[in-house]
Amino acid sequence: MQRLRIRFSRGQELKFISHLDIMRLWQRALHRAGIPLAYTEGFSPHPRISLAAPLAVGITSQSELMDVFCSKWVSPHSFTAALGQQLPPGIAILEVRMVAPTLPSLQSQVRHAEYEVEVEGGKQEKVKAALEQLLSLEQLPWHHQRDTGTRSYDLRALINHLWLADWHNSHGTIGMRLRCDSGGSGRPEQVAAALGLGQPTSIHRTKLILKTS
Repeated sequence: MQRLRIRFSRGQELKFISHLDIMRLWQRALHRAGIPLAYTEGFSPHPRISLAAPLAVGITSQSELMDVFCSKWVSPHSFTAALGQQLPPGIAILEVRMVAPTLPSLQSQVRHAEYEVEVEGGKQEKVKAALEQLLSLEQLPWHHQRDTGTRSYDLRALINHLWLADWHNSHGTIGMRLRCDSGGSGRPEQVAAALGLGQPTSIHRTKLILKTS
């Protein structure tokens, strides 16, 4: 059995597609490309493919990771050539490489995600001060309203690092490295709100950091 790790981008055309629909998209493309997929055992077998971390609706990315298990050996070059013809606009394969089949699941290896978050409002000095103040906090109680009720947690514990990547006049880009594991995942729009910057104009995931990186 072979395990391939795919790094791909997800652009504006597909940023409003749900995680479940993205998985279905990949399954259809892999079948049409003739990739010899490996399947799970049991009463209802399904292809052994998995994404590292679901991407929230409305966010673009240049760093998505996916593992595909193949029942027969396929060269990364052949895989890319065959699959690239079946993918819709908005998804581009950036890299395909072989990894050991015995490695832990891809999801369990993810530790952080980095984002470029475009925001508007405020002067550069004020934004820098807000970043420094938030990073200096030991805790930041946060309440998030969901369909099932209000969820309360420590937002500061989900923030690894923040930095001002670019700023011109009253708008710019904030870099965020947020926790992304089984214990919790930071949401860029909540961090922007905590900084007093309101709703971001765009969010782009630039990197997924794995335990082995």
